[in-house]
Amino acid sequence: MLAASRPEPVRPDAPFYVVLNAGSGRTETDLRCTTIRDVLGAAGRSCELEVVHDAAKLEDAARVMAGRAARDGAILVAAGGDGTLNTVAHAAVAHGCVFGVLPQGTFNYFGRTHGIPEDLAEAVRALLQARVRPVQIGLLNERIFLVNASVGMYPHLLEEREHDKRQYGRSRVVALVSAIKTALRGYRSLRITLELDGQTRRLRTPTVFVGNNRLQMEQVGMHALDHALEEGRLVAIAPRPVGRLRMLGLLVRGALGRLGAAEDVQAFAFRSMTVRAPLLSARRKLKTATDGEVCRMRLPLRFEALEGRLLLLVPPEEAEEETAAGAAVAAR
Repeated sequence: MLAASRPEPVRPDAPFYVVLNAGSGRTETDLRCTTIRDVLGAAGRSCELEVVHDAAKLEDAARVMAGRAARDGAILVAAGGDGTLNTVAHAAVAHGCVFGVLPQGTFNYFGRTHGIPEDLAEAVRALLQARVRPVQIGLLNERIFLVNASVGMYPHLLEEREHDKRQYGRSRVVALVSAIKTALRGYRSLRITLELDGQTRRLRTPTVFVGNNRLQMEQVGMHALDHALEEGRLVAIAPRPVGRLRMLGLLVRGALGRLGAAEDVQAFAFRSMTVRAPLLSARRKLKTATDGEVCRMRLPLRFEALEGRLLLLVPPEEAEEETAAGAAVAAR
């Protein structure tokens, strides 16, 4: 169960409890730990570092650190890519902790959206001056997502990308090549029934991609709907069933930031959406992904926007901009 969160004053001497996903080699991990300790120590702030070398143990480590942070009035911090941020953020929401991020991934959509530096030392310094802002999260059944969630072909693409990253390393070029391979391989379309904000709609599509990140929506060209995220909604993108070459063309359009103009794409905003298999379908589970983490979930799948549920530390100037944006939305 996710706890309802509300902004609380953060003690000026609150310690930082950091969950760091090692991911890389030992030398780079040691350097990251040293950087975090040195910057916080120079500011007279205490910290505890929990370095996780086995990704399978990340969820348990995050839960334990979140419980301690809630008890001690500490700030829970995640250091890693968007998948790591997701896991630690879930623990922060569940325990009502203030949450800080040190983005260390390939795309870092969540951190960049909230003005958090990608350079580690700068990101740690930003934590020292940051203010608490409640931000929206998405929910897919019982799993939260900060950036996106998906069902169908896109989770298969992520698995292909992870396989290629292990072979060739993390880069945006590797991610693009993986996407092209998945498109050319083809994928059987899903026949699903959507219950969308109280209305029923049938859909045939190879994948449903749900976004909760303005920057990502802008980068793929969904400018007409990126404002929806500031209004407490999520954005769904569902390509129509097309051949392999046209699917490849859609991926190219997305890479060039022109997906919103594609006639083969359906897109809409919503606050809640339930995905069901049609009557007489044998499907009981579908492969899903939340912020890059792939698993199979039992139908029905419920996507939901939860406003203000994550208490995020953001730079002061970003907090002021978000306050102004929120006031503008409320005045509409």
